[in-house]
Amino acid sequence: MNKDMRILLVDDSSTMRSIIKNILKQLGFRNVHDADDGSTAWEKVQKESFDLIISDWNMPKMKGIDLLKQVRSHPGLKDMPFLMVTAEGLQENIVEAAKAQVSNYIVKPFTPEVLLQKLNAIFAKK
Repeated sequence: MNKDMRILLVDDSSTMRSIIKNILKQLGFRNVHDADDGSTAWEKVQKESFDLIISDWNMPKMKGIDLLKQVRSHPGLKDMPFLMVTAEGLQENIVEAAKAQVSNYIVKPFTPEVLLQKLNAIFAKK
């Protein structure tokens, strides 16, 4: 897995963005960008190139699941690895994300080891 990959971290909580950014830094990732909601993230992915999106589910303006659906419906972005990180552990949410072709799913709270396992699983498939 390339530790220099461009990661877009999407969460409306600045505290959660900081926590996840710090975990990614601990894991050796150096190229992390962020967005405070799905609509801001959507603007960024259309203008810039990213190798991975890590997104929260519940956000104002555009939810993570809607961002995932937009990414999957865009011809140039449809294969982008997408990790959903959310407090939503409900079975129907996991099923909805799977139907929308999420690459992997983490329920908060989580450890750095769990994040690394999920990332390894995503990039082992590619």
